[in-house]
Amino acid sequence: MSHKKVAVIIAGGKSSRMQKDKALLPFGGYASLAEYQYRRLSKIFSKVYLSSKENKFDFEVEIIEDIESVSSPLVALVSIFETLEIDEVFVLSVDAPFVTQAIIEKLYTEKNETFDVIVAKSSHGIEPLCAIYQRTFLPKAKIALKENQHRLQRLLAKLEVKEIEFKASKYFMNLNYPNEYEEAKKLLPN
Repeated sequence: MSHKKVAVIIAGGKSSRMQKDKALLPFGGYASLAEYQYRRLSKIFSKVYLSSKENKFDFEVEIIEDIESVSSPLVALVSIFETLEIDEVFVLSVDAPFVTQAIIEKLYTEKNETFDVIVAKSSHGIEPLCAIYQRTFLPKAKIALKENQHRLQRLLAKLEVKEIEFKASKYFMNLNYPNEYEEAKKLLPN
């Protein structure tokens, strides 16, 4: 994979179902899930940022702060393109620690300029927080934001999107609830 690629870990959610900030839960030998994801993606990408409301992390990392007070992945995505002078970015949710390098590379092999978004699709459906977004997605994203339409699925339906199907949905396991977090810790090779 050519370097100069940028990844952003989306870690600004409210974690209401987990009852504590999941980005800060210890994971994989690191003090936090956020740091685990950051170290992992730093081996694949030349630049990795964290998207969050503020810098709540205990390791050196550049933060892209949300430009709006409301929390949503859509706000995070618009903030990324408003903050960085880049044409494309790979985004991954902080709570998806099993998305592999092979999955990421497959998304990049499918990339071409005619699509606004290249998105992974699992048995759960599309995974908008495991995707490559092009700057071309921004105008419609800003309109959705203005209209207070925060659902990414709805926005993606209006864009040129290429879905890349992956059979094994275990890679897209999201850690939303305490039991999922405990399960994920067991699945992790030490």
